[in-house]
Amino acid sequence: MVTPTTKGTPVPIPLDPTSTAFLVAENRTMPMHVAALQIFRTPPEAGEDYVRSVYEQMIGVEEIEPLFLRRPHRSPRTAGQWTWVPDDQFDIEYHVRHNALPRPGRIRELLELCSRLQGQRLSRERPLWEAHVIEGLPDDQWALYIKMHHSLVDGVAAVRLLRTMLTDDPDRRDVPVLWAKRDPEQAATRRPSGGAGIGSQALRAARSLTADAVGMPAALSRTLLGSLRNETSAVALNAPRTMFNTSITGSRRFAAQGWSMQRLRGVATATRTTLNDVVLAMCSGAVRDYLLDHDALPDRTLVSMVPVSLHAGGDEASSSGGNSVGSVMVQLGTHLADPADRLDAVHRSMQEGKQTLGTMTPTQILAMSAIGLAPAVINPALRVHELVRPPFNLIISNVPGPKQKQYHNGAELVGLYPLSIPLQGMALNITCASYGGDDGEMDFGLTGCRRAVPSLQRLLTGLDEELTRLEEVAGTR
Repeated sequence: MVTPTTKGTPVPIPLDPTSTAFLVAENRTMPMHVAALQIFRTPPEAGEDYVRSVYEQMIGVEEIEPLFLRRPHRSPRTAGQWTWVPDDQFDIEYHVRHNALPRPGRIRELLELCSRLQGQRLSRERPLWEAHVIEGLPDDQWALYIKMHHSLVDGVAAVRLLRTMLTDDPDRRDVPVLWAKRDPEQAATRRPSGGAGIGSQALRAARSLTADAVGMPAALSRTLLGSLRNETSAVALNAPRTMFNTSITGSRRFAAQGWSMQRLRGVATATRTTLNDVVLAMCSGAVRDYLLDHDALPDRTLVSMVPVSLHAGGDEASSSGGNSVGSVMVQLGTHLADPADRLDAVHRSMQEGKQTLGTMTPTQILAMSAIGLAPAVINPALRVHELVRPPFNLIISNVPGPKQKQYHNGAELVGLYPLSIPLQGMALNITCASYGGDDGEMDFGLTGCRRAVPSLQRLLTGLDEELTRLEEVAGTR
């Protein structure tokens, strides 16, 4: 099925600098797409051909949302710059596919399939996304794996997009898929409101840019000075070399598991820390155990790059795409033997980072974050990533998900597991998404290079054991 998309000559849309960087950095060993694995339970009235009917409904969309028609393009006419143009040969059946797991159809087979899909680059000759409807799971479950290039959306925008195809009403049966074109009136309600005209908005933007430019030297000075003092900021200068900071291949391994939100919040409340602190402390303990098992734990603390969303409230990202993400380099306290000390170290590091970012505008945060992330791109490009100290050791992200139980046309969402991007010289990425509010779960997705991070699933055991340790020191177990 080929869906017509445009009429006449398409007008190229320039990529923003961050999106361009994700596109330029991509190569065979480093596919630059983010993804999500959603597991659903079929509704009670479902028949044997239910999953097939879900797939047919997903490819039967009459009009496609413009974001999902964009493909990257550059030519002499664009002066060699990357732009977005509509795909005039869009084929919905290429982008939405129907898969079935081999028997016995366990979660293991599902994760193996997702690992292979995550290691395959998206074709730049087409819009940069795919969706895979997957059947063959036990207990009347099926899965939906969706991946989108990071140049198209960042992680927060991707989760917001996923929420457009979900509802908290189990009886609703008219929920569209996320690539279906939205009603213009509904789209308008998602945009920030305001009575100012275009001229006033342009004037405010000009004033903002002027203020950002004036404050940029001071922001850079504070960032670099804090880094030299080994304080938490957008730049890290003291990350040790670890087994994660090596050359990677394009092969991926994906592991996933969820933990009760009540358990995590119990630790956070008892220790007067935050939920994100507990997530980072769980990762700290798991990584420490993993490196100890491989006799590879450094004497200095590992440093994690933690993305910080700069999206304003609302669902603007759902329709516009793009990237608006800063970062802070958090010291994980992996050199400390006591789990309470590790949690305290993470908490203090996050507090320092928040205070530092609080002195900057969003534009300044993006600029400082770009400086901190630059070595992660430049060092591999110069092939010196195994010779110089890494800018950080791994990436840990925490993306807020739906707070209520969600459904897609009667099918209950029972798990939401993110997949993200290992970088050259950064072989491990841990991303988690909350689902279901205080009565729900924190779902962890671990994506790593299959060769550089052997037996990656052992990190799941480490996460579980560290949460138990934290509960014991917090007195909530």
